[in-house]
Amino acid sequence: MADPRGFLKVKRAKTPERPPAERIADYREITIEPSPDDLRAQASRCMDCGIPFCHHGCPLGNVIPEFNDLVWRGRFEDAVRVLHATNNFPEVTGRVCPAPCEASCVLALEEAPVTIKDVERTIARHFFEAPDHPALRPVRAPFRTGRRVAVVGSGPAGLAAAQQLARLGHDVVVYERDDRVGGLLRYGIPDFKMEKAIIDRRVAQMEAEGVRFETGVDVGRDLGKDELFAKFDAVVLCLGARVPRDLPVPGRELEGVHFAMEYLEQQNRRVAGDDRMGDVVLADPDKGAILAAGKHVVVIGGGDTGADCVGTANRQRAASVTQLELMPKPPLVRMPENPWPAWPLVLRTSSSHEEPSLEKERCEREFAIMTKALLPDASGKRVAKLRAIRVELQNGALRELPGTELELPCDLALLAMGFLGPEKKGIVEELGLALDARGNIVTDRSGATSVPGVFAAGDASRGQSLVVWAIADGRRVAKGVHEALERGSLRAAG
Repeated sequence: MADPRGFLKVKRAKTPERPPAERIADYREITIEPSPDDLRAQASRCMDCGIPFCHHGCPLGNVIPEFNDLVWRGRFEDAVRVLHATNNFPEVTGRVCPAPCEASCVLALEEAPVTIKDVERTIARHFFEAPDHPALRPVRAPFRTGRRVAVVGSGPAGLAAAQQLARLGHDVVVYERDDRVGGLLRYGIPDFKMEKAIIDRRVAQMEAEGVRFETGVDVGRDLGKDELFAKFDAVVLCLGARVPRDLPVPGRELEGVHFAMEYLEQQNRRVAGDDRMGDVVLADPDKGAILAAGKHVVVIGGGDTGADCVGTANRQRAASVTQLELMPKPPLVRMPENPWPAWPLVLRTSSSHEEPSLEKERCEREFAIMTKALLPDASGKRVAKLRAIRVELQNGALRELPGTELELPCDLALLAMGFLGPEKKGIVEELGLALDARGNIVTDRSGATSVPGVFAAGDASRGQSLVVWAIADGRRVAKGVHEALERGSLRAAG
């Protein structure tokens, strides 16, 4: 174990971030990486508990006490090996995971858990900065099975499933509708949280392992089920949950009202050097570009996607940014009905909330507020204000509070209210897959759907969730596909 008295001698210290006024001038990652000595000190706080509840918190089952101990001892190469045993992409989870493992850490009882996420990210940095580190060399299967598997979607679930299947000796083709590999990782997560060269380097490793990527292919339109079944022994659908929740209020049709992912994808493409996105000229608001510069921005939805919109609007130099959340403001600390080691239902503040806009020192956040209408400007075409009313939660239902109506300036409204499951039009409808009450693809424990030879993983089957859950799902379903192929009990069949 790490230092038996480390948690008594060393205080929790999160990795610092670049100052807000500095980081809003670019789209580079905001974290200032710790020195090796500082990191070792934080890893020394791990107590190697008899029952490590951090395992319970981590969907991947990362063996956290072991890699904390190795980092404390300065054995980074061994820490890399241990981390990769359970996690295909620690360079991703170390950046974008909300760290449920830390919430389950025994030291979280004192609100000072081990900085597990920082340790994981720094282990990943150790091998990513090396020009030819063994962790990024291809792991080729010792033999080929001759079985072919199609993975539809190249988000975290699809990438994890594809890598696992390739390493088991199967011939894997990943189909991606977008022009680049990565799915949500590529176009949903801003570069200031995760720079995209990380994806490119991991994809290069997977290609060397035998995975073939085909971008610009919309399975269900460009490639139908009959062709899939003719070419492949199994199909894994990793489509994500890409149907956004809409806002059915008067004024929704006005110019300047957009889904969050439209906005975030455009900016990620600008950072990547793109000039166009289909018919949209990314630098020209008159040709479809969504830009916050000089505007009063209202983000409707209080989650991570909304916070990503806040950070992006700050960098585009919005006049002001306000984030609205329908539910009441969470408490600052755990309530008795939300005991450790469950995920703490407390107020979370993103780095984006602390950044300035042109007119405000930081993002303004409003809770328990319901949008009632979006109001037009003098032309009647473009949004200019947002009308809302305050609400309270009574007996599990939200009730509007008379006399609390208000209007906010709003030149750009971004809808970040979550997602409703995978897109049904296309391959899901063509296959006739069984869906649950929420519209997600029904699977068994192995990931098998109602159609023989077809599996599903990630948000498409579990609903909107975390990147870490998507990776875990991809690994689990790859195991299910492999076992079924080994039994010879399936072939994709129409």
